[in-house]
Amino acid sequence: TERIRISGEDISEHDFALLAGKVRETAEQLLTRGDIAYRPTFFEQMTAIALVAFAEAGIEIAILETGLGGRLDATTAVNAEIAVITQIGFDHQEYLGNTIVEIAAEKAAIIHPCSKVIVARQQEQAEKVIEDRCRAMGVEPIFATTEIRTIKHEEEFLASTFITTKASYPAIELGLGGRHQIANAAAAIAVAEVLGEMGFHVSLDDISLGLETAEHPGRLEYVGLFLLDGAHNPAGAAALREYLDESVEQPITIIFGAMNGKDLGAMAAALFPVAENIVLTRPDNPRAMTAEQLTEYIPADLETANIEITNNVTEAIDAATALVAEGGIILVTGSLYLVGEVKRILQSESET
Repeated sequence: TERIRISGEDISEHDFALLAGKVRETAEQLLTRGDIAYRPTFFEQMTAIALVAFAEAGIEIAILETGLGGRLDATTAVNAEIAVITQIGFDHQEYLGNTIVEIAAEKAAIIHPCSKVIVARQQEQAEKVIEDRCRAMGVEPIFATTEIRTIKHEEEFLASTFITTKASYPAIELGLGGRHQIANAAAAIAVAEVLGEMGFHVSLDDISLGLETAEHPGRLEYVGLFLLDGAHNPAGAAALREYLDESVEQPITIIFGAMNGKDLGAMAAALFPVAENIVLTRPDNPRAMTAEQLTEYIPADLETANIEITNNVTEAIDAATALVAEGGIILVTGSLYLVGEVKRILQSESET
């Protein structure tokens, strides 16, 4: 239910069940009649459930996060009026390609005629692909501002000032941690400004307040001595490592789990060297790798970390809690499924 939120609240289990039944029944009817070639996937049905929920709630603005690039993604069904392309990195290579150019082409396929396209800062090759797609669709891209002034005290980010062609947003203390969130904030500002042009009343104060109070569960989220971050690709791991280097001084124990098909070598190379202890585990998901399989991706030159192998997430939490140094933190990363399972276990423990 956390995948669908309306006016800031998760959809209820009751409403979710009703809509899931409606979508599933419709899909089966379409399949039986031969109107569709295959039974819709989990993500396709989830997207349909969300869209029906939004329609029944009479929402004015729907924000959809793509799950698999652009061309192949279920969210393309909405023919979005605004397309936002954040910084492109390596992920889902088995579907999207093995180069930034190939992945950018898949992402850029979400752009269609008459759409407004907002583009965050990109690698030069990716930016060219996006510009070429915009040109082919007759669309003028809107680039998120790069005129950003950030005040730092030692290594801690205090506030950022964003200057666009329309306004200045001074001294904003972002609610989301990590240097990469500065570029994301610039893209969010561009979206808000476009919505203003489309007739929605979004004031400068609204935008500033939104940036300062934004939350993203499972991304640099602290729960007691646990730091949860669902970094599940090299770009996410690099952003997390950058945050750890700049903002975390305590000893780190890592709980790590991941799905099959990920570039685990690059992720492990980025994250494992910062840990005193590494606890490998398997989330409760059929796509998850076993802890034994994960050991194959431990960097060959990693010498200082203590490696623990566990069979499940509960064991991993117990092992990490026993290993973590006094005053240290436990970093849970590698998979959003792992982060979600850890959150459920910690919440259950706090309620007993």
